Amino acid sequence: MRHDLRKTVLTMAGMAWGIATVVLLLSYGNGFGKAIEVIFQSFGATAVGVFPGRTSQQAGGNKAGVQVRFTNDDIELLRNNIPLARHIVRQSDKQSTVQNNNRSFTFPVMGLDPEIQKIWNLDIEQGRFLNDADNMQHGLYAVIGSEARDKLFSGMPAVGESIRIDGVTFEVIGVGAPRMQEGDNDNNRVIYVPFNSMDVLKDNHYLDGIWLDSIGLDHDKMDRTIRETLATAHGFRTDDRRAVFVFDAQKQLSQFGIIIFGLKVLLTFIGFVTLGIGGVGLMNIMLVSVTQRTREIGVEKALGARRHHILFQFLAEAMVITAVGGILGIVLSYAVSIFAGRITFYSALAKHAEAADIRLIVSPMTLVVATSILGLVGIVSGMVPAMRAANLDPIEALRYE
Repeated sequence: MRHDLRKTVLTMAGMAWGIATVVLLLSYGNGFGKAIEVIFQSFGATAVGVFPGRTSQQAGGNKAGVQVRFTNDDIELLRNNIPLARHIVRQSDKQSTVQNNNRSFTFPVMGLDPEIQKIWNLDIEQGRFLNDADNMQHGLYAVIGSEARDKLFSGMPAVGESIRIDGVTFEVIGVGAPRMQEGDNDNNRVIYVPFNSMDVLKDNHYLDGIWLDSIGLDHDKMDRTIRETLATAHGFRTDDRRAVFVFDAQKQLSQFGIIIFGLKVLLTFIGFVTLGIGGVGLMNIMLVSVTQRTREIGVEKALGARRHHILFQFLAEAMVITAVGGILGIVLSYAVSIFAGRITFYSALAKHAEAADIRLIVSPMTLVVATSILGLVGIVSGMVPAMRAANLDPIEALRYE
């Protein structure tokens, strides 16, 4: 290897490039999967929303097209039938005129139970979120989104100040941290108030939606239980999908998981092919080396070297080139991942979404997979020339010029 250093270095460089490509492709797949998880976690990865619709099938004496309406009784039914749900929250919402002095805007106002903070993963930038005391006392308190704060207060402190919602005065007790927001989405313009206090703005006898936390639940069974429970209470068929809409973030995430897995398989295949090209180069170089060293092999055999000695000699040379190239490739992949930093992904579509951009994640499992592929390619690429060298006839080898 030292005798023909340039050939050795170039071959190592080819293997290093191949293994770096494999590691970076797998790292990209890991980073893509992590970005999808962050997007779902920012909105509540375990959230399940249940919303009323209209029946599309006849049930008993009821005709199709009947509006389903949720009440507090449905909350108790779900608590009894889904005991593993840690939080169940009522929702009542309305588009309202929100004023602060001479500033007036139309914002979505949501009346919610305080546990929604845990379900939706809401972070507070200033002040605090709603609590059970605010809800029980029908307190006129509000938590405003970051963009609502900017529009209503123009950089002035908001916590402790008052705003008017449809003419009713509410005290601002908290400001939400900026959330990921696509286009004209209202995520950061929402005004949160206690559900029980929503009755000063609208009749909240009927619920606009129900949210619950799905950690540790069988999602298919939970969906079926929700529909059966509400179908019995409201007299519609269990298989009527339009009567009740169920949004399950975990199901959505699992569907993305299938896409992510497929992407990782594709990237692994591409990396394997790329590394295979480096392996072909290694095999070619070793075959040339066998041809150039035919007389040397004949001398070794004449001095008593057996077949397995010659085989090990050339295979060891190939594996050393592969191993050194692999180490250089892994170092290169780490350097590229650090240099690349954050690759724009979701932040190109949404505000405050830098956390959901792709970062090249070189995980231990990535290194294990890449090293396994490298070892396989190295053994195959080295074995063919080594066997050719080991099978040379010593008499013909000594006569070779």
